[in-house]
Amino acid sequence: MSSSSSRKHAGPGPNNDQPVVPEPTFSERARTLVYLSRIGSLSTLSRKQPGFPFGSVMPYGLDGGGRPIFLISTMAMHTQNLQADPRASLLVTQPEASGDPLGASRVTVMGNAKIIPQAEVAQARALYLERYANAKYWVDFEDFSFYRMDVLDVYYVGGFGVMGWVQASDYESAHPDPLADSAAGIIEHMNADHKDALVLLARAFAGVESQEAAMTAVDRLGFQVRLKTQDGMKGARVAFLREVTTPVGARKVLVEMVEQARQLP
Repeated sequence: MSSSSSRKHAGPGPNNDQPVVPEPTFSERARTLVYLSRIGSLSTLSRKQPGFPFGSVMPYGLDGGGRPIFLISTMAMHTQNLQADPRASLLVTQPEASGDPLGASRVTVMGNAKIIPQAEVAQARALYLERYANAKYWVDFEDFSFYRMDVLDVYYVGGFGVMGWVQASDYESAHPDPLADSAAGIIEHMNADHKDALVLLARAFAGVESQEAAMTAVDRLGFQVRLKTQDGMKGARVAFLREVTTPVGARKVLVEMVEQARQLP
């Protein structure tokens, strides 16, 4: 049975009387992370050592409900484990996370991983190859089959002190963030060409004075910055003036926000 987090949004709560800065829900963040990644760590229940988890590096595809799809061989120990007991979990970590790995996002998806019925294999094959093209070299080997995990529960960690359970139904109905595919480019551009603007935005919209600023994440509702202040390194979230769904929209709203910030005393 799934238990949901009492806090609906990722990130630390507001300090004192500061207003809550809108953020994607845990379910949205979990779906986005699973969407962006391509490889996870699959834990199955060992046949050889009953009760013990058995970990495997696992490329995966993804269906429209966020269910992981695996292409696995009968020779693999994890496949043999699943044939005996379908209960499993898939740990997915933030791609290209830098710094302390415990400060990066990760999600654990738990459920039953079972072989996909023959009538649904063609669709699963297309979805898997879309995300893991190199599998075309072995996808049709006789000893390989497609498995799909029916999600029972999800646990999301967004960094230090940011964590909670996500109900399977919320995970299934959520969608990856619309900026997911372009976020890395936006972050790289802002950090390379607009560091001064980030310092300005942090002061105007997050109330934090800093000497240096770097964008660390961006989504449809706003962005995170890491700030070098007189009191040390701090993190802050800045909300967009409005929700954005495209890189062009993000650029426009950032330009507007910089213009507003420059007009402040």
